[in-house]
Amino acid sequence: MPKITGFNTVILENKPSIIGYAAAVGKKESEGPLGKYFDKTYTDEFCGEKTFEKAETHMQKTAIETAIKKAGLSKTDIQCAFAGDLLNQCIGSSFGMRDLKMPFAGLYGACSTMALSLALSGIFVDSGAAKNAVAAASSHFCSAERQYRYPLEYGGQRTPASQWTVTGAGCAVVSSKETDTSPKIEKVIIGSVRDLGITDPNNMGAAMAPVSVKLRPYPNKKGMVFLHK
Repeated sequence: MPKITGFNTVILENKPSIIGYAAAVGKKESEGPLGKYFDKTYTDEFCGEKTFEKAETHMQKTAIETAIKKAGLSKTDIQCAFAGDLLNQCIGSSFGMRDLKMPFAGLYGACSTMALSLALSGIFVDSGAAKNAVAAASSHFCSAERQYRYPLEYGGQRTPASQWTVTGAGCAVVSSKETDTSPKIEKVIIGSVRDLGITDPNNMGAAMAPVSVKLRPYPNKKGMVFLHK
């Protein structure tokens, strides 16, 4: 059974294993240094679908199905899927799960969604609530721009500090099955919010990079802010 220690650390006594994993990505990501490690790459930003949102659903569904297959399991072997995305109502994940027909818990943790899905999957499996669980997350540059800033069709100028949201989806199958080579989830740490007062929606890096790190004074409009571990 999971055991809480300290302020926010959960120790998983049975150390659930990650027995299968997969990633599906877009063209830009496939051209990067990790390109050869992805299971599926798309040169079409629509992934053969009619909208960017449907493309994101397609990628996440592909990643989940591939990870389950690599784990040597079937969809009926999964007791719960924890998945999320950057869209309202988690529609990227919800529509994919509609077709996969697995028990589904939708998550919204922005950039922490994959870590959150792994944490909850690990706790579920360690507690005995599930033998196998799916942890997944996705994002799409074009759907995120429409969600948070300006649709690409608008033709707005991107600022120098603008971030480029990943077009891709990842999935891991967390299981009680023991293997010698599979990565294990031994501890789960749930973080706390660190708000540095960054108000520029185009500069996400400034808001997120310092999280949980002790830094030199960090400037904002109110003066200097210090972070502590």
